[in-house]
Amino acid sequence: MVETGTTSSWWRTQLQIHHHRRWISTFFTTRKTLLAALWIAFFFTVFLWQQRSAAAGFSIFRRPISSRAFPKLRPVAFNLTDFGAVGDGVTVNTAAFERAMMAISKRGKKGGGQLNVPPGYWLTAPFNLTSHLTLFLAEGAEILGINDEKYWPLMPPLPSYGCGREHPGPRYGSLIHGQNLKDVVITGHNGTINGQGQAWWRKYRQKVLNHTRGPLLQIMWSSDILISNITLRDSPFWTFHPFDCKNVTVRNVTILAPVFEAPNTDGIDPDSCEDMVIEDCYISVGDDAIAIKSGWDQYGIAYGRPSRNILIRNLVVRSMVSAGISIGSEMSGGVSNVTVENVHVWGSRRAVRIKTAPGRGGYVRQITYRNLTFENVRVGIVIKTDYNEHPDDGFDPKAVPSLEDINYFSIHGEGVRVPVRMHGSAEIPVRKVTFRDMSVGITYKKKHIFQCAFVEGRVIGTIFPAPCENLDLYDEQGHLIRRSTSQNVSDIDYDF
Repeated sequence: MVETGTTSSWWRTQLQIHHHRRWISTFFTTRKTLLAALWIAFFFTVFLWQQRSAAAGFSIFRRPISSRAFPKLRPVAFNLTDFGAVGDGVTVNTAAFERAMMAISKRGKKGGGQLNVPPGYWLTAPFNLTSHLTLFLAEGAEILGINDEKYWPLMPPLPSYGCGREHPGPRYGSLIHGQNLKDVVITGHNGTINGQGQAWWRKYRQKVLNHTRGPLLQIMWSSDILISNITLRDSPFWTFHPFDCKNVTVRNVTILAPVFEAPNTDGIDPDSCEDMVIEDCYISVGDDAIAIKSGWDQYGIAYGRPSRNILIRNLVVRSMVSAGISIGSEMSGGVSNVTVENVHVWGSRRAVRIKTAPGRGGYVRQITYRNLTFENVRVGIVIKTDYNEHPDDGFDPKAVPSLEDINYFSIHGEGVRVPVRMHGSAEIPVRKVTFRDMSVGITYKKKHIFQCAFVEGRVIGTIFPAPCENLDLYDEQGHLIRRSTSQNVSDIDYDF
């Protein structure tokens, strides 16, 4: 009985081992088949998901876009697709934008309306805005400018310029345009307006355009304008050009263009504007990041509208070709009461510049630069009085501008080749300049790093590098230490 029980137990054990081995063998022989089935199921699932996403305008290979709800900022809100628009980057949606603006214009007395631009690529020719409008660009929404100039209308020259900036006669209009407007907001969840300027830049260099290129966004003779929380990029010409406007705010805007080979793509050009704030922006473009203007020579003098009461603060800017913040050179209507503060200029040819010439007339005065940082900039502070570009031969060379009351406080930086180059002249002296609290690390170890010509003003306290001898020296308490007798000395070096 013991032997029989042992034998039975042995057979049961062998049978279990046999089944176990058979299961293992079966598993390994079918492993490749199972793995293949799993991969097929996975890719089939992904395929179905991608098809559903593509139907909504997305792809597995694109950055996912969050579905943030549109805030309602007006009594009535429309969607661009309500007017037949298609965001495929191919369909031209000009008529849809025009129908939307017409619908909102009819509601002006009831608070206007909001036009929501959903995610997608919305190709369009130039179109006009209307008053009491909020244009809201969703995250992932991109308005694309059509790059064939035959779709861009021609407009008369600006009255303060007399001709196109690049050619006599009419000029191309802007991609998004407005005149005689009130209460306009362009905002969003950081959607983009893209001028697709590459074709324009190429034709400009090839000299095949017969008219001045158009800006990306131009608003004229308008008030109560807000541009915020969007990206503007690759403008054919100047990016945002408010002309003869009041109460304009640009806040939290990114403006981009290649730093080379993108000619005249200024970021923001306030032109004969009053009561304007530009704040919390990043600008990297192929010309001046900001250029304050007020008309060109005799036409600007006759038009007589200054740019004044402008606050620029909390910016990071870059310009490898021109300057971070400029005033001029078209400043014939005058520029006054401008404050530039808390600005970081990096990787640029010049940091802050005032440029003008005989024939401009007008004035630049009551200008304050405060708390500026220069990083790897070729020339930090520039005043240039021989910027001789004129609309035609009708300018008056005896119409000279006046430059005075220009203040530089808390200027710091490193990697700057020439911290200061202030080039006045016997015709256009620079008066009442003040420097206080300046320390700029230099990369050029020779003598001429603080350059002056026909400059009169003062230095309060100790600054680095040592100032030119044109300036009076005061201690920190404002007591005169040494008065300069050499305001007309020229120490300008153009070997840079």
